[in-house]
Amino acid sequence: MASIQKFEDLICWQKARELANFIFNITDKPVFKDFDLKRQIRRAAISPMSNIAEGFDRGTRAEFIDALFIAKGEAGEVRSQLYIAYDRKYIDESKLKEGLKLTDECSRLIHSFAEKVKNSHGGLQFKKAQKTDPLKDLTKENSPELYQRFYGEK
Repeated sequence: MASIQKFEDLICWQKARELANFIFNITDKPVFKDFDLKRQIRRAAISPMSNIAEGFDRGTRAEFIDALFIAKGEAGEVRSQLYIAYDRKYIDESKLKEGLKLTDECSRLIHSFAEKVKNSHGGLQFKKAQKTDPLKDLTKENSPELYQRFYGEK
């Protein structure tokens, strides 16, 4: 199995991109009159793909997992806002169902991928945190013989 080199290869990011474009398409219609809702749902729709990308590029597993769960939450926010758009008659039932399906797919893919990342044993994209020995420099400075014996360096 090939390793993923960039966030654009992630299926959950691709689905989040599809969701964002769907939201932009429905909010471009003249019937979508509520400027505040339009702005809010667009911002929420952009957030999943943005958080996936940001978390991936940060490079640590913990930050990536956090970003994935934020992305999943934003997909839920879009789902909730689709109901308001439907209630206000800015979208019809078929668009509501299409949007709900996309948000559900997005959430499931993100959650599944987050679980895989949690249970993985790393990869090249994850930075290894350098563990430092606080006594190393102190020993080197104050007891060079002991330092060489423990660390094998001069």
